[in-house]
Amino acid sequence: MEVYQATITDLAGVSNLFNLYRIFYQQESDLEGAQLYIKKRIESKDSVIFVVKDKEKYVGFTQLYPTFSSISMKRAWILNDLYVAAEARKQGVGEKLLQKAKDYALATGANSISLSTVPDNLPAQRLYEKNGYRRDEQFYHYELSLGE
Repeated sequence: MEVYQATITDLAGVSNLFNLYRIFYQQESDLEGAQLYIKKRIESKDSVIFVVKDKEKYVGFTQLYPTFSSISMKRAWILNDLYVAAEARKQGVGEKLLQKAKDYALATGANSISLSTVPDNLPAQRLYEKNGYRRDEQFYHYELSLGE
Protein backbone atom coordinates (compact mmCIF):
# COMPACT_ATOMS: atom_id res chain seq x y z
CA MET A 1 0.00 0.00 0.00
CA GLU A 2 1.17 3.46 -0.93
CA VAL A 3 0.34 6.58 1.16
CA TYR A 4 1.00 10.02 -0.29
CA GLN A 5 -0.32 13.56 -0.66
CA ALA A 6 -2.95 13.76 -3.39
CA THR A 7 -2.50 15.95 -6.44
CA ILE A 8 -4.87 16.84 -9.27
CA THR A 9 -3.96 13.55 -10.98
CA ASP A 10 -5.71 11.77 -8.09
CA LEU A 11 -8.94 13.74 -8.53
CA ALA A 12 -11.17 10.89 -9.74
CA GLY A 13 -10.02 8.42 -7.08
CA VAL A 14 -10.22 10.90 -4.20
CA SER A 15 -13.59 12.25 -5.38
CA ASN A 16 -15.06 8.76 -5.43
CA LEU A 17 -13.87 8.10 -1.86
CA PHE A 18 -15.11 11.55 -0.77
CA ASN A 19 -18.53 10.79 -2.23
CA LEU A 20 -18.65 7.47 -0.35
CA TYR A 21 -17.58 9.29 2.83
CA ARG A 22 -20.47 11.72 2.44
CA ILE A 23 -22.90 8.85 1.84
CA PHE A 24 -21.61 7.24 5.06
CA TYR A 25 -22.73 10.44 6.82
CA GLN A 26 -26.19 10.15 5.23
CA GLN A 27 -25.72 12.67 2.45
CA GLU A 28 -27.09 12.14 -1.06
CA SER A 29 -24.64 10.75 -3.57
CA ASP A 30 -23.23 13.62 -5.63
CA LEU A 31 -20.11 12.49 -7.46
CA GLU A 32 -20.04 15.59 -9.67
CA GLY A 33 -20.28 17.88 -6.63
CA ALA A 34 -17.64 15.82 -4.81
CA GLN A 35 -15.29 16.14 -7.76
CA LEU A 36 -15.80 19.90 -7.97
CA TYR A 37 -15.25 20.29 -4.22
CA ILE A 38 -12.05 18.19 -4.14
CA LYS A 39 -10.72 19.87 -7.29
CA LYS A 40 -11.16 23.28 -5.65
CA ARG A 41 -9.44 22.15 -2.43
CA ILE A 42 -6.44 20.80 -4.35
CA GLU A 43 -6.12 23.74 -6.74
CA SER A 44 -6.52 26.43 -4.08
CA LYS A 45 -4.32 24.52 -1.62
CA ASP A 46 -6.67 25.27 1.26
CA SER A 47 -6.57 21.66 2.46
CA VAL A 48 -4.11 18.79 2.42
CA ILE A 49 -5.36 15.41 1.25
CA PHE A 50 -3.56 12.12 1.76
CA VAL A 51 -4.58 8.95 -0.06
CA VAL A 52 -3.85 5.27 0.25
CA LYS A 53 -3.64 3.20 -2.91
CA ASP A 54 -3.45 -0.56 -2.99
CA LYS A 55 -2.03 -1.38 -6.39
CA GLU A 56 -4.09 0.96 -8.59
CA LYS A 57 -7.18 1.12 -6.35
CA TYR A 58 -7.85 4.05 -4.04
CA VAL A 59 -8.80 2.58 -0.66
CA GLY A 60 -8.68 5.52 1.77
CA PHE A 61 -8.19 9.23 2.22
CA THR A 62 -7.96 11.91 4.87
CA GLN A 63 -8.32 15.66 4.51
CA LEU A 64 -6.70 18.21 6.80
CA TYR A 65 -7.61 21.87 7.08
CA PRO A 66 -5.18 24.41 8.55
CA THR A 67 -6.01 26.55 11.55
CA PHE A 68 -4.13 28.20 14.38
CA SER A 69 -4.18 27.94 18.14
CA SER A 70 -4.28 31.30 19.88
CA ILE A 71 -3.39 29.66 23.19
CA SER A 72 -0.22 27.96 21.93
CA MET A 73 0.39 30.57 19.20
CA LYS A 74 1.13 27.74 16.77
CA ARG A 75 -0.37 26.10 13.72
CA ALA A 76 -2.93 23.35 14.24
CA TRP A 77 -4.69 21.01 11.84
CA ILE A 78 -8.29 19.87 11.71
CA LEU A 79 -8.57 16.31 10.47
CA ASN A 80 -11.98 16.88 8.96
CA ASP A 81 -12.43 13.75 6.85
CA LEU A 82 -11.12 10.21 7.07
CA TYR A 83 -12.61 7.36 5.07
CA VAL A 84 -11.55 3.81 4.29
CA ALA A 85 -13.36 1.82 1.60
CA ALA A 86 -15.43 -1.01 3.06
CA GLU A 87 -13.33 -3.72 1.38
CA ALA A 88 -10.11 -2.27 2.82
CA ARG A 89 -11.15 -1.92 6.45
CA LYS A 90 -9.23 -3.76 9.18
CA GLN A 91 -6.09 -3.75 7.02
CA GLY A 92 -4.31 -0.81 8.65
CA VAL A 93 -5.38 1.83 6.12
CA GLY A 94 -6.84 4.16 8.76
CA GLU A 95 -3.69 3.88 10.88
CA LYS A 96 -1.51 4.68 7.86
CA LEU A 97 -3.57 7.80 7.19
CA LEU A 98 -3.42 8.93 10.83
CA GLN A 99 0.35 8.42 10.88
CA LYS A 100 0.79 10.36 7.65
CA ALA A 101 -1.33 13.20 9.07
CA LYS A 102 0.71 13.20 12.28
CA ASP A 103 4.01 13.23 10.37
CA TYR A 104 2.77 16.11 8.24
CA ALA A 105 1.55 18.07 11.27
CA LEU A 106 4.93 17.64 12.98
CA ALA A 107 6.78 18.66 9.81
CA THR A 108 4.72 21.86 9.58
CA GLY A 109 5.36 22.78 13.22
CA ALA A 110 1.79 22.17 14.35
CA ASN A 111 0.85 21.96 17.99
CA SER A 112 -2.11 19.60 17.51
CA ILE A 113 -4.53 17.76 15.28
CA SER A 114 -8.21 17.83 16.18
CA LEU A 115 -11.03 15.74 14.80
CA SER A 116 -14.60 14.81 15.52
CA THR A 117 -16.86 11.90 14.74
CA VAL A 118 -20.45 10.94 15.41
CA PRO A 119 -21.10 9.31 18.80
CA ASP A 120 -22.13 5.96 17.29
CA ASN A 121 -19.02 5.53 15.11
CA LEU A 122 -17.34 3.24 17.63
CA PRO A 123 -14.81 1.70 15.22
CA ALA A 124 -13.47 5.18 14.40
CA GLN A 125 -13.34 6.11 18.08
CA ARG A 126 -11.33 2.97 18.85
CA LEU A 127 -8.95 3.74 15.99
CA TYR A 128 -8.40 7.32 17.15
CA GLU A 129 -7.87 6.35 20.77
CA LYS A 130 -5.50 3.54 19.77
CA ASN A 131 -3.45 6.18 17.94
CA GLY A 132 -3.19 8.58 20.86
CA TYR A 133 -6.20 10.83 20.30
CA ARG A 134 -8.12 11.71 23.46
CA ARG A 135 -11.72 12.82 23.71
CA ASP A 136 -11.99 16.44 24.85
CA GLU A 137 -13.44 16.54 28.35
CA GLN A 138 -12.39 20.15 28.95
CA PHE A 139 -14.36 22.14 26.36
CA TYR A 140 -17.82 22.03 24.87
CA HIS A 141 -17.92 22.59 21.13
CA TYR A 142 -20.69 24.62 19.54
CA GLU A 143 -21.68 25.22 15.95
CA LEU A 144 -23.83 27.89 14.32
CA SER A 145 -25.41 26.55 11.15
CA LEU A 146 -25.69 29.23 8.47
CA GLY A 147 -27.08 27.13 5.64
CA GLU A 148 -29.66 24.53 4.86
